[in-house]
Amino acid sequence: MSDVQIYSNAAIVRRSDIVRGTLVVRDGKIAEIAEGSVAGGVDCEGDFLIPGLIELHTDHLEGHYSPRPGVRWDRTAAIQAHDAQVAASGITTVFDCLRLGSDEEGGFEVGEMRAMADALKAAQQDGRLRADHLIHLRCEVSAPDVLDHFEPFEGEEMVRLASLMDHAPGQRQFQTMDQYTLYYKTKKGMNDAAFDAFVEKRKTNSARYANEHRRILGERCAERGIALASHDDATPEHVTEAKNLGMRLAEFPTSLEAARASHDNGMSVLMGAPNVVRGGSHSGNIAATDLADAGVLDVLSSDYVPISLITAPFVLLDRGMALPDAIALVTATPARTVGLDDRGELLEGARADFARIRRSGKGDMPVVRSVWREGARVA
Repeated sequence: MSDVQIYSNAAIVRRSDIVRGTLVVRDGKIAEIAEGSVAGGVDCEGDFLIPGLIELHTDHLEGHYSPRPGVRWDRTAAIQAHDAQVAASGITTVFDCLRLGSDEEGGFEVGEMRAMADALKAAQQDGRLRADHLIHLRCEVSAPDVLDHFEPFEGEEMVRLASLMDHAPGQRQFQTMDQYTLYYKTKKGMNDAAFDAFVEKRKTNSARYANEHRRILGERCAERGIALASHDDATPEHVTEAKNLGMRLAEFPTSLEAARASHDNGMSVLMGAPNVVRGGSHSGNIAATDLADAGVLDVLSSDYVPISLITAPFVLLDRGMALPDAIALVTATPARTVGLDDRGELLEGARADFARIRRSGKGDMPVVRSVWREGARVA
């Protein structure tokens, strides 16, 4: 006997329109979407039904695992705490970022992130998790040991995305020393001598390793069908390099020029949802809303605040973006960018990953009332 669920009196947000009606789920998939209400189903009281959110880049798990410098929490406990907050934010598919490449910023030892991946797999297989978890490898190409960190992930099926980044001064995110000084010297309380030595080492490592590691990692990911993302592109030259490596995603471009070039070259431009909610970048780079206004914003990521992923689309709605387009930034487009063709839209035959959202009106904070993954309620 098939399992059938009916959700009626809902504002169903599809890719190009909003249907006031009923959504039917059968055996974990969407069986029907129809106008009007029917008796006997769940009364959604006029709330929105939207696709489950797709999160491509979040460092949130790392904060649970290492809540203080030098502190390591139990991996399974950290994963479960992270997962609960993610699901309660309406996220049904999450790419957990695992950082590869040690540096003075407090990177992890070789093998730590492999152990985290093993704990993720075990938690998922044991039925502990609400959301569907996949892995995004954040590869610091200027780190001397990044290839050593990457090697244990060869053949790992959970890895579906990798980003190649260089956080050395004068590169990408840190085009000026003012930004770099604020982020590292001031934040970490370094004295002048320590900071000067830190900067020199990072510059030397970038010049020595970055280009070679970017090439090697790009080739290995292409061979395995792992989607590639650039990170903090600032110039057209960075975009050309990304295009030549087959990048599908441009994460956090730092200028409108780079964002427009990435978008025009077929890459999905990703910006932080916290950037939208706060009204600007915490590091002083371009505002995500500027890219939205220019028509070159494709994907949003919660980055470090899971609830921002459902908040940001409604901020954009209040600024004049159509709701289906705003919701697509956190559902349909991220799914298509990384090849997840079975989710991201409310369509007949798609996975029944969806969330019920209530919002009273303009300026109001949206409430995630319920969340379903493959038809099973998870939050």
